Amino acid sequence: MLSDLARIRSIADYQFGEGCGEVIFPENVTITYSKNTGRIRHIYLDNILLATLKPTDGLFSITLAGGSRLLQCPSFKSIVKVKDEVAEFVMKGRSLFAKHVLEADGGIKPGGEVVVVDSNRKIVAVGKATLNGKEMLVFKTGVAVKTRKGGRKSSEEE
Repeated sequence: MLSDLARIRSIADYQFGEGCGEVIFPENVTITYSKNTGRIRHIYLDNILLATLKPTDGLFSITLAGGSRLLQCPSFKSIVKVKDEVAEFVMKGRSLFAKHVLEADGGIKPGGEVVVVDSNRKIVAVGKATLNGKEMLVFKTGVAVKTRKGGRKSSEEE
């Protein structure tokens, strides 16, 4: 029987790419469980939520903290690069439109988790792709990513 840490890492490897499970979920993560079903629900690192395991499809919904950890994984390819002039707009949690996408991995599938970054590879938002990677680059209208959580610029970063 797999340990819960091995289980969440294998799901992350399947969803995000080989080796990403260890990158996003180090040894010292805290796993919380659903009170009703007893299933794995949230994964925290130092009291910061990294991801939620969705009961509907058994895959992860990632947070900004989880997304920034995934960017350190060489096999993670679900990255969408956005034009810098709209990065602040997307940071506010607004949807990312296809006409503002600069780069998108060809392996991105509709409904998949993506990390949105600016030209400096700084995390802008996390969300769910509504188009595949190729469509994000070709289409000039429509929503490419429904952002769930946008980043925040702190005063010391400006």
